Amino acid sequence: MISKILDILRIIGVSSAFFFGYMIGFSGEYNPQAQLHFMIPIIIAAVAGLSGIEGLFFAKQAAEAKGYEVGSNYQRQSAIAMLSYAVVAVFVSLSGWGIVAELTIFFAFMFFLIFSGINHAVDAVKNKNYKWQNINRPFITLLLIAGILYPLINVLKKLN
Repeated sequence: MISKILDILRIIGVSSAFFFGYMIGFSGEYNPQAQLHFMIPIIIAAVAGLSGIEGLFFAKQAAEAKGYEVGSNYQRQSAIAMLSYAVVAVFVSLSGWGIVAELTIFFAFMFFLIFSGINHAVDAVKNKNYKWQNINRPFITLLLIAGILYPLINVLKKLN
């Protein structure tokens, strides 16, 4: 039950980041830097922060929801890493280090999600682990990439 609630909160967080981020980006002259400055910490906090909390405090339910072993040290380490992404993303955003620092933590987070999505897909095929939380990771990662691509490309063009 708690995994479902956290999934809903992740979806609400990311959806809100996209909705308000695109509103910010397109209010007046298009400003992809302002858009990403708003979106990046919220997306990372919603996905990584809530996943880290889930992995640390609701480890049994999280592992069962994904069809993984319960109580492994790797699960704790992964949860700590996820929380680290969230804390650093919020810290960098609040510190005003700029878009390059924000993009750095975002790319690190996205590479984790991409490789995690591949891992989940392989697990689904190889081990026939068709739990919803296992098979959705590759697809939601692709959706996240699709949604962030436009402002990301525009910011990267301005940086060059």
